[in-house]
Amino acid sequence: MIQLNGISKSYGNVSALRGIDLFIKEGEFIAILGPSGCGKTTLLKLLAGFMKPTKGTMTMNGTIVASVDNVLPPEKRNIGMVFQSFALWPHMTVYEHVQFPLIHHSFAPKVDKKWRDERVKQVLRMVGLESFAQRYPHELSGGQKQRVSLARAIAPEPNLLLMDEPLSALDAELRMELRKEIQQIHKQTNASIVYVTHDQSEAFAMADRIVVMNRGNIEQIDRPEIIFSRPKTEFVATFVGKCNFVKGLWKDGRFIPNQFPNERWPDSGVSSHFKKRGLYPVRPDQWSLKKAKDGSGQGIIKFVQYQGKEIHYIVQVGEKEWTVHEQIQSSTYLQEGDSVHFVFKNKVRNQEAIVI
Repeated sequence: MIQLNGISKSYGNVSALRGIDLFIKEGEFIAILGPSGCGKTTLLKLLAGFMKPTKGTMTMNGTIVASVDNVLPPEKRNIGMVFQSFALWPHMTVYEHVQFPLIHHSFAPKVDKKWRDERVKQVLRMVGLESFAQRYPHELSGGQKQRVSLARAIAPEPNLLLMDEPLSALDAELRMELRKEIQQIHKQTNASIVYVTHDQSEAFAMADRIVVMNRGNIEQIDRPEIIFSRPKTEFVATFVGKCNFVKGLWKDGRFIPNQFPNERWPDSGVSSHFKKRGLYPVRPDQWSLKKAKDGSGQGIIKFVQYQGKEIHYIVQVGEKEWTVHEQIQSSTYLQEGDSVHFVFKNKVRNQEAIVI
């Protein structure tokens, strides 16, 4: 178990982290998601023991490992790390890379060479590189190099595995393949994983919980489906997928949109943050469009983008532009300039908006 209490980190007058509180359970997969400069890599470095916090404390399994006055260095923590740049040594074979932490890691069991040899083979089987044991890094593809990096990190059986955007240097197909590898490794090792990424699809595909960060703060911590369906702030709603913010009035547990005053939208778990601001966050797929006759619609289609199974529309509503994603039902669809009506669907309760 890892507990961060009020962790802050400053570089001179610049605050990289601001009062971070975070609890990581044993065996949990946590993804830290956010844009460049939000503080996610700084947080990873603090977890690794590369630096001290400016404020706050960090405990691992009940022991304080970092505070303003002291920090337990990486070699005294039972951790493994996987880097974006692979960080492989050109003079070592794949086998030697995986064997290295078994000899030098402080928490690796002190056993004979036979056991180490079996452990190296076991780990190489886990990442699909058993037949590449005697190759050097320059003889490997990008995906194979990252598998070596993974194998080296998990070989000494760390309690905590830290990953800093490990797939960002790979092409899309390889990223998809290695996602499955990392998920499988998590199941087999049961280590806690903290995975830093700016890629939403990676975070949603693999994590038990997602930490969304912005400007050194944690905006929201929740399961992926909650992050998507019930964002707590405008930043989370727009950073994790697209979102339309409809202005209106909350009254008696219902929302009355300014543009559609005869409608009453049900509360699908909208956060108090939005209610206080008179807003309702609507995902693009929570609307469908119906063509209006004689230009009497609520909006005008400005852009149409064909996306295979979906059509993406940008609709002008007064001074606002709203995004709508619809499944393609036939070979015909709405065109630019069409006047349209909106039909709002509550995805949580599977209801359409109540119209009075």
